[in-house]
Amino acid sequence: MQTKTLASAVAAACTSLLLGAAAQAQVSDNVVKIGVLTDLSGTYSDISGQGSVLATKMAVDDFMAAEKPAFKVEVLSADHQNKGDIASNKAREWYERDGVDVVTDLVTTSTALAVMKVAKEKNRAALVSGAASTRITNEDCNDVTVHWTYDTYAVANGTAAAVVKQGGKSWFFLTADYAFGHSLEKDAGDVVKAGGGEVKGSVRHPFPGSDFSSFLLKAQQSGAQVIGLANAGSDTTNSIKQAAEFGITPKQSLAGLLMFISDVHSLGLKVTQGMYLTEAFYWDRNDETRAWSKRFFEQQKRMPTMVQAGMYSLTMHYLKAIKATGSDDVAKVMAQMKKTPVSDFFVKNGTIREDGRLMREMYLMQVKKPDESKYPWDYYHVRATIPPNEAFQPLSASKCALVKK
Repeated sequence: MQTKTLASAVAAACTSLLLGAAAQAQVSDNVVKIGVLTDLSGTYSDISGQGSVLATKMAVDDFMAAEKPAFKVEVLSADHQNKGDIASNKAREWYERDGVDVVTDLVTTSTALAVMKVAKEKNRAALVSGAASTRITNEDCNDVTVHWTYDTYAVANGTAAAVVKQGGKSWFFLTADYAFGHSLEKDAGDVVKAGGGEVKGSVRHPFPGSDFSSFLLKAQQSGAQVIGLANAGSDTTNSIKQAAEFGITPKQSLAGLLMFISDVHSLGLKVTQGMYLTEAFYWDRNDETRAWSKRFFEQQKRMPTMVQAGMYSLTMHYLKAIKATGSDDVAKVMAQMKKTPVSDFFVKNGTIREDGRLMREMYLMQVKKPDESKYPWDYYHVRATIPPNEAFQPLSASKCALVKK
C-alpha cells in the first residue's frame, strides 16, 4: 500500500514538473524581451527618456525578486528621435531579428501609431505610456496595443474644463503641427465650447520648435483671454518663457494642456504658479507614491513624471500576465492583461477596456505659489480627482473597430 502511494506521489510530481516545463517552454527561448523605444535626446527626453528606461528596469528587478519566474527578462532601449520612420524600422528590427516581445513607451504619437502597425503585422505587443493622441485607442486601435497613462481627451477634459469654470471663456490655440497637437487642440476646443466658451482661432508651429515669437504674436492679436498650449515638453516650456519675455502674460492667461512635473521644475514656481494641469500621477500624493518615487529619485536625481511611473506599472502588469499564462503569446497575454485589474502605487482598481484604454482616475492639479512649497518638488495642490468614466472618452463615441455597439 505504501509502495503504491509512493509511486502515485512520484508520478504526480513528475506530471507537475512536465506540465510546468511545458508551460515555460511557451515563453520563446525562455526569455521575455522588452524594448523601450523612447526619446533619449530630444524634446521629450525629460518626460520619458532615460527615466522611462530606469522605471522599466526597476519593474523587472522587482518582478524577478518577488515572483521568481522560470524565464529571464531582458530590457533593450533605443532613441526613436520622435520620428515615425525611425521608430517603425527599429521596432521591425527588434521584432524580427532580436526576438523582442513588446515595444514600450513611444512618447510621440507619430512613433506610437507607426509601431502599432508593425506590432499588429508581426503579432507582437505595443504598450504605450508616453504618446497622447486618442487615435491610439480610437480610429487606429488594434488588439495588440494598450494605451496606459493618459491621453489628449483626459488632459483636455481636466484642464480646459477647470479654466473655463474659472472664467477663461475665450481661447486661442498654439498647436504643435502633428497628430498629437491636432488631437489635443480638438479635444480641448470641444471642452471649451461645451462649457459655453469660444475658440477664436489657432496657429500651428513646427515640431519641435524653438522660436515661438510669431505664433505668440498671433495669439496676442486674437484678444483671447486664454492661450491654450497644445504642445508638450520643451515646446511648452519655451512657449511659456517667451510669452513672459514678450509681456503677453499676465495680460493673457496660458493653459498648459499637457504639462509635466519636469516642466514645472524647469520653469520654476514663480513662472508657473496658479496654472492648472491634469496628471495621472503625482509623486507626493500618498505614502505609496512617495516610497516608489524616492527609489526612482535615488538613481535619476529627479522625481518621476507620469510617463515614467506609468512605465513601471505597465511593465509589471505585462510580466505578471506572462507568468500567469505561462506564455508570451500576444493573444493570451493581452487577454490576461485585460481581465486582470490593475492595482499598484500608480493606479488603483484600473481596468483595460476592449479598445485598449486603461481606465483610471486622473487628477486636476494647480501649481503652488512659491511660498506654499515647503520642500523640493512640492509643487502641486490636488484640486480634484476625476473618475475614469469622466476622464476618458466614452465607448459610445468610439470609432475603434474592437468596440461592439
